[in-house]
Amino acid sequence: MLMDGAFAAGLLVSIITIAIQAVATVCVIKTVRFAARHFSGRRKIETLVIVMAASGTLLTIFHLLEVAVWAQLYAITGATDPDNIYYFAFVNFTTLGYGDLIPARPWRILGPMTAANGMLLFGWSTAVLFSVLSRAIAQLRIR
Repeated sequence: MLMDGAFAAGLLVSIITIAIQAVATVCVIKTVRFAARHFSGRRKIETLVIVMAASGTLLTIFHLLEVAVWAQLYAITGATDPDNIYYFAFVNFTTLGYGDLIPARPWRILGPMTAANGMLLFGWSTAVLFSVLSRAIAQLRIR
């Protein structure tokens, strides 16, 4: 059961989205370093706002990409209605779970796998944002 086609496909997409999140983390770190070098100076609060806004924006864009990867899996497998694949992926990824759509029986495991992956990646983003904020405050010596 665990290594059937649906589980294997969900595991593969989870690995892909984790790789995307790793790239997102590197992009955020590079953006923060760039901002620290070019904007800090006397404009500490402005720099902090730029750093946090850029970090949040980048992470949001990457999460939208991760949802799109899950949506592609739903499209390829025919797990849900083609008109609703992105919506269905998003509802599962965010663990919102309206329950208004149910995947085709052989693909049901993908819903909880998408939710578990989304929880992991949102938690990772939260940790990245916290780290960025902590480091920015320390580097800028904001009190």
